[in-house]
Amino acid sequence: MLYEKRPGVPCFTSAEYAPKQSDYCVCIPIINENGRIQKELKRAKAHGIPGLVDIILCDGGSTDGSTGETMLRSFGVNTLLVKQDTGKQGAQLRMGLWWALKRGYKGILTVDGNNKDSIEDIPRFLEKLEEGYDFVQGSRFVPGGKAIHTPLVRHVSVVLLHAPVISLTARQRFTDTTNAFRAYSRAYLTHPQVRPFRDVFMGYELLAYLSVRATQLGLRACEVPVTRAYPKGQKTPTKISFFKGNGELLKILFKNLAGKYNP
Repeated sequence: MLYEKRPGVPCFTSAEYAPKQSDYCVCIPIINENGRIQKELKRAKAHGIPGLVDIILCDGGSTDGSTGETMLRSFGVNTLLVKQDTGKQGAQLRMGLWWALKRGYKGILTVDGNNKDSIEDIPRFLEKLEEGYDFVQGSRFVPGGKAIHTPLVRHVSVVLLHAPVISLTARQRFTDTTNAFRAYSRAYLTHPQVRPFRDVFMGYELLAYLSVRATQLGLRACEVPVTRAYPKGQKTPTKISFFKGNGELLKILFKNLAGKYNP
């Protein structure tokens, strides 16, 4: 099915392999993750995740054969959304969040599709959503969490720069703020003072904004322990270039601190 472009939501297509089966879904943004997304989905299936949440892939336009219908169905994927428009991760997430809200989910989780995250920890997020939390951040730096083979520059930048700036902006301490493994309540995403469906959120801006807006508005937020593992002795799976990407990230952090993304 084709969804035409609308304010704050890119044009995209949807292939629904099954109807809505859960109160919650997990949106997984991917772009040419061949091999990695298959491993992640295999882990999810082995831990019974498709029976707990509907798995929604938010594809940015993969061309590597990683989104074949037969394979996705075999791993229990519920729906494949494919962006037909401009924008990067932020646009993919807006596509997924908008579609998931339209479908009626009570809460929406997100996790990267490069097999770095412990997708089997999804029950921890569901427990917090059921307890009434509006924003649940996964963290490898809280008790029970694990950081495996994290590149030193990444560890230092998160602990000494990214987390302090996000915590200051959010007015609540968070420890693993670059981590996209998180969950949002429907009440948070539909709050009139949040408005996530705006074209300003093209790249990383949406993750940074949603990290802080909940607690700014007095909504409940917490962290849960997760594992984030980088492949040992291999190139780090990332879409962010070191100099240009981190320079842009800093601009986003300080614009966020100044409230530039607030509606």
